[in-house]
Amino acid sequence: MQDDQKNTTHFGFKEIPADEKVQAVAQVFHSVAAKYDIMNDLMSGGVHRLWKRHTISQSGVRAGNKVLDIAGGTGDLTLKFSRLVGSEGQVILADINDSMLKVGRDKLANQGVVGNVKFVQANAEELPFPDNTFDCITIAFGLRNVTDKSKALASMYRVLKPGGRLLVLEFSKPESEVLSKIYDQYSFRLLPTMGKLIANDADSYRYLAESIRMHPDQETLKGMMEDVGFERTSFQNLTGGIVALHKGFKF
Repeated sequence: MQDDQKNTTHFGFKEIPADEKVQAVAQVFHSVAAKYDIMNDLMSGGVHRLWKRHTISQSGVRAGNKVLDIAGGTGDLTLKFSRLVGSEGQVILADINDSMLKVGRDKLANQGVVGNVKFVQANAEELPFPDNTFDCITIAFGLRNVTDKSKALASMYRVLKPGGRLLVLEFSKPESEVLSKIYDQYSFRLLPTMGKLIANDADSYRYLAESIRMHPDQETLKGMMEDVGFERTSFQNLTGGIVALHKGFKF
């Protein structure tokens, strides 16, 4: 949580000046971008694909819609959305990190996704789009890296159309104590080792594990969404609460 008096924020378990977090997170994702998809499959045993598929199923996106995929990275959600919205719709993949954007753009181009997808480098806290632009906004595994989460949620609310929905897919708090202990062992022992072996970067994956622990729990995030105006908010725990899908509407 940000400390307004000292103007610091957390970077994993460390406290750093708030104005340095964007650059610190950028370095992490510059480092992991090339191996991001491989590591996602290894870290989750491929289950991240099911989490994302479920998110798509809850989006209500249909032909002609305009969708914003924030922290869209390597484009897994954008790929699926581009097929749903069709030639009359549009998907914008937004990411603050240009290395991730390049990987995503190349990956989607290789799969023939052109025409209805745009790529925008943008900070979630200050989205560069007009009010009431999008039918659906998603942010998958990106909100925990944002410095001021409430500011980012307010920015998402602003650019969402009335009647539109926000979907936040993010690591969260396991429901059981036993699962939590197993997850801790995995996160802090195995994850950095895998990062070292596969991506030659243990530190970035140690940060990713720490950032998950510092992210607001399910009820806290739901309250943060309501505080900036979202209505009919809800969350669904996936894989025992290791991941949660939050949903909110703008009316």
